[in-house]
Amino acid sequence: MNPRIVNREPASKLRIVSLGGVDEVGKNMTVFEYEDDIIVVDCGSIFPKEDMLGVDLVIPDVSYLVAKKKNVRGFLFTHGHEDHIGATPYILRQVPAPLYGTKLTLALVDLKLKEHRVSNIPLHVVQPRDEIRLGKFTCRFIHVSHSIAGACAIAITCPAGTVVVSGDFKVDYTPIDGRVTDLATFAELGERGVLAFLCESTNVERPGHTMSEMKIGGTFDTLFRDAKGRVIAAMFASNIHRMQMVIDRAMMYGRRVCFIGRSMVNVSRVAMQIGELRIPAECLIDVDSLDQYPDEEVLVMTTGSQGEPMAGLTRMAYSEHRKLQIRQSDMVIISANPIPGNEKFISRVINQLYRCGAQVVYEALAEVHVSGHARQEELKLMHALVKPKYFIPVHGEYRMLWQHAELAESMGMNSKNIIIPEIGQVIEMNQQGCNLGEVIPTGGVLVDGLGVGDVGNVVLRDRKHLSQDGLIIVVMAINRDECKLISGPDIISRGFIYVRENEDIIESTRDVVRQILASSSLAGEEWPQLKNRIKDELHRYIFEKIKRNPMILPIILDV
Repeated sequence: MNPRIVNREPASKLRIVSLGGVDEVGKNMTVFEYEDDIIVVDCGSIFPKEDMLGVDLVIPDVSYLVAKKKNVRGFLFTHGHEDHIGATPYILRQVPAPLYGTKLTLALVDLKLKEHRVSNIPLHVVQPRDEIRLGKFTCRFIHVSHSIAGACAIAITCPAGTVVVSGDFKVDYTPIDGRVTDLATFAELGERGVLAFLCESTNVERPGHTMSEMKIGGTFDTLFRDAKGRVIAAMFASNIHRMQMVIDRAMMYGRRVCFIGRSMVNVSRVAMQIGELRIPAECLIDVDSLDQYPDEEVLVMTTGSQGEPMAGLTRMAYSEHRKLQIRQSDMVIISANPIPGNEKFISRVINQLYRCGAQVVYEALAEVHVSGHARQEELKLMHALVKPKYFIPVHGEYRMLWQHAELAESMGMNSKNIIIPEIGQVIEMNQQGCNLGEVIPTGGVLVDGLGVGDVGNVVLRDRKHLSQDGLIIVVMAINRDECKLISGPDIISRGFIYVRENEDIIESTRDVVRQILASSSLAGEEWPQLKNRIKDELHRYIFEKIKRNPMILPIILDV
């Protein structure tokens, strides 16, 4: 489904390249380039894969932007979810530029920038239907319904034409805040003519319409009415509308609200400051005051709906939380569905909550979650309104992008005008034609603690090796002048065998090292060569002995 249109081109084309968010769910980032002007839509992160041991998150590789940072006119955000803003403090250090987004979105971005001590970045709050001019681009924000306040699509116009970026959305006719998706503006753009439509594909596999957020209000009414003890609700901290719904129900039944989890505390505080979350001061309680109130008067809002190891709900389930322990009278509501890849993590947490005796309510048992993403009929409606010349499915794994391409084709779009993007692939277009340009080197940059990009394939390979087979450290002191072993070899085992119960293996390992040293010319042999001999011989000996392959680290002290 790649275009084969020959371009009888005018002077310039619009260049579009995804640095993330295609063939994956998360890490959304799209670059738009026209002549000497660049704008970037979203700047997201993604959860690390299971084999990325010790990695906190993954962000896009922006080497292409760094090389052209003087041309970057601004970053535009569709909304404030982590997969759209999570990489901002890391990227802005390399590519400083003004930021544009709605009030809640920029409040969440600003929180991240302050946490990472990134300063001197201009933040410009926009309202839906506002237009901003950035170089040769004119950008219009369009309100859409999603699972967070302030979500917008963006219409980007340059001399090559108008491109509509949907962001994450659904068509909700009864949203919590009463503000429905601005279908009229999409229709107006479609009538004027849209060059390309970049539309999210997260729920394209699901037929029908996504259920309204208002629908689950009745479920929460029932749960709070029947709850005999504390209610502990886990959800994404950024889902302000859902939080407001749950808190409103809690106050109806005489409960006070306690926020637990760093992101939940920070986001709720910011949302209350800007008026997006409304809670009477007398209904808020601190985690240290929980035991001063009867269980039936307490609602705990916490993080951990994805089973993240350090999140509040996970630590509660495994009795590792300093302030709160799960009780048999507790009702735990998990108001989210697993992000692809997180299913095992949340399943383990649910099992552990049951072991603690809690009543657990999750999506498979009751309607406690609705998606914030459009299903097939809503996607069809958007395609019918926008009527693009070219279509580029984004925000989804490859099978989702492919199915979204088929959906567009089923609505009459020419398959030659549908481009399934790859990360780093430049797409060039204008009114005369469309073609594929060069491929930009890109991928994921791993963030581990304060280190950004210093963990690569070699480090991950070593971590995996250590996690599977453990480590042996061989320490010895040698006097090179006298060609004499002064002390050792001492064997230190970590994650390999329990030394006290395997003294025979440890002693035989020492013998192998002694034999190597006895056959070596300590004066003439270089230490790196000797270390390699020790590693090779020990690898061979240990594998023959017990069929294991630990990492071996020889340390030689020259005394």
